[in-house]
Amino acid sequence: MNNKIRVLVVDDDRRMVKTICDILNINGYEAEQAYSGEEAVLKVKSDEPGCVLMDLKMPGIDGIETLKILAELAPHLPVVLMSAYATEEQVENAKREGAYTVLAKPLDLQLILSFLSLLNKEESILIVDDDPLFSRTLKDILEERGYRVDTEIDPEMVLGRMEQNYKLLVLLDLKLGNADGLDTLKEIRAKYPTKPVVQVTGYGGEMAASIEKGLQIGAHACLYKPFEQEEVIGIIEEISRRKQLALLGEPFRG
Repeated sequence: MNNKIRVLVVDDDRRMVKTICDILNINGYEAEQAYSGEEAVLKVKSDEPGCVLMDLKMPGIDGIETLKILAELAPHLPVVLMSAYATEEQVENAKREGAYTVLAKPLDLQLILSFLSLLNKEESILIVDDDPLFSRTLKDILEERGYRVDTEIDPEMVLGRMEQNYKLLVLLDLKLGNADGLDTLKEIRAKYPTKPVVQVTGYGGEMAASIEKGLQIGAHACLYKPFEQEEVIGIIEEISRRKQLALLGEPFRG
């Protein structure tokens, strides 16, 4: 079970901070308060959180200036800004400086919880492959990176497995014994039109036509065995980031 990430909530409205922190704590997250940009910088320097939720307009250094400092201190730290009065220009400026987005106040706290769940790697990855050694090895690699991973050998069980848990993505081998992985891909696409599916094959030349057809059907990409672990991690992180942004209002296509 993954540990919940720590969230730093920054706002000069102390009542707002308390409300957000209480809700985060109730849902298992460790929430920490800061009431100014200066205090947020000190807290990130002292102990970097997993995410920052910060007001755009504050006395002293505002959210944008604080964001710039945090980007230098912790380049990969996810920062979401919030404001009741943000202009389109301010939102675009915030994104250029590295903010995920600017959310309107009053906050949709269910949206925040969904975003944090994805950030916390709580959606699992489903590996569909009839090679138990490959599946076990890849599962171990991904779990070491903090991902939740399920494996499946039988293509007929895939949709049922997906109904049990809304997967982050599916890693689908194109040769599943006597079954054709393309048929499984079509079934996934029919029921889950935007679900990211990454094709996997050890037969690049032989499967070229199937790979191309899979991409036309809507597969996100294709990985060729044997592949480097950083290659699959890169694709997973890209998909995860796009889904995070989609929760915050950006369009997403699997």
